[in-house]
Amino acid sequence: MTQKVRYQKLDSRAVEPKYGSADAAGADLYAIMDAPLTLKPGQTALVHTGLAVEIPAGFVGLVCARSGLATKRGLAPANKVGVIDADYRGEVMVALHNHSAEAQTIDQGERVAQLVLVPYLTAAYEQAEDLSDTDRGAGGFGSTGTK
Repeated sequence: MTQKVRYQKLDSRAVEPKYGSADAAGADLYAIMDAPLTLKPGQTALVHTGLAVEIPAGFVGLVCARSGLATKRGLAPANKVGVIDADYRGEVMVALHNHSAEAQTIDQGERVAQLVLVPYLTAAYEQAEDLSDTDRGAGGFGSTGTK
């Protein structure tokens, strides 16, 4: 299924989100900058994309790590997954974090994240005196074992 998503270039250097293969779930987002950006170990910086997007109602844009950048260079979104709500019209930026032990440099036009479009449901939260029973109950954080 293809969903139309309108975008606006806020900078002439901005690159349209692009899919790396026919069945890719995420479209690559590209860095827009005047000079290379070097992130020290443990440092986070906002990386501009020069794009604003119009996420359709009922969908959310998820800004996710590019697997190669994360595994080979330790660079991934600081918030793990960024959320672009359907009513946001500002610039898409990536809070890129250096998880590695070495300084990493991002260049103009480099792919820094991927944008995944996902439908969502809005919950109607309702307070209750009790919740239904399950086999697991309140067990969490490893309660189901390690294997």
